[in-house]
Amino acid sequence: MFKILFFIMLNIAVFGGFMLAGGNLSTIWQPAEFVIIIGAAISALLISVPMAVIKTTGQQIKALWSKEQEDPDFYKELICLTYELFNQLRLKGFKVLDEHIDEPETSELFSKYPAVLKQPQILQFLADNLRIQSMAKISPHDLAHLMDEEIEQQEADMMRPSEVLFKIGEACPGFGIMAAVMGIIIAMGFLDGALSMIGVKVGAALVGTFVGIYLCYALLHPISSALEHMVQMRIARYKALAKMITYFAKDKPPLLAVDAGRRQIQTENRPSFIEMEQWLVAPSETPVNE
Repeated sequence: MFKILFFIMLNIAVFGGFMLAGGNLSTIWQPAEFVIIIGAAISALLISVPMAVIKTTGQQIKALWSKEQEDPDFYKELICLTYELFNQLRLKGFKVLDEHIDEPETSELFSKYPAVLKQPQILQFLADNLRIQSMAKISPHDLAHLMDEEIEQQEADMMRPSEVLFKIGEACPGFGIMAAVMGIIIAMGFLDGALSMIGVKVGAALVGTFVGIYLCYALLHPISSALEHMVQMRIARYKALAKMITYFAKDKPPLLAVDAGRRQIQTENRPSFIEMEQWLVAPSETPVNE
């Protein structure tokens, strides 16, 4: 919601300033320039990246406008879930994994934590790495290395939309110049006409330069940066969970394991140790929505 308001503010500043200087907004409406620049940018996007990345880009942009912050319940539920699960694993062994991980939606434990259930990739990450720990004789160091590599690949995949939008944004001023040059070429055909007509044609050509710069610095680059921050927020979940699993693999008590993960959470979402301890006093009563 705030991002939409700030985008409106940006446009008020740009176009309001233009009008305060005596400009007429109708002069900026040049459909031919828009077709050249936006059409070229979209075509370049379709040529340069696979369709899967374009689909992911659309999904991330939709998520960006619909939800700007981390779910306040997510980390609380993740900490409580892993704490309960680690306690059960210590008491009953890894055989309890089959009870909870194969179908988490029907698990009595997982069903108490809806915010985590809404993140199937997080559940998959938890399940896969606990299964590896149970099925193979793998050292905590090697397990941590495997998880780090997986997180690194996840981050690279999730960053592709941001990188694509940044590169297309960088190209937009060039497309704007191209449209402006084509407009000047058209204006040259009116040199024997009235000066007012030549001025209109040159002004229309310069709109192309403006549109290219606007798309780059007022739209695509800010969205690219916002997507990057959103990816970092999502990757922090994996890093926190990986640290919890690593410390549990080192045979640390569940409380120390989840605290190690808590320390990986971004500052704005990180609970204090005392808050976390209060959540864990009665984990069976923890789910959230308090």
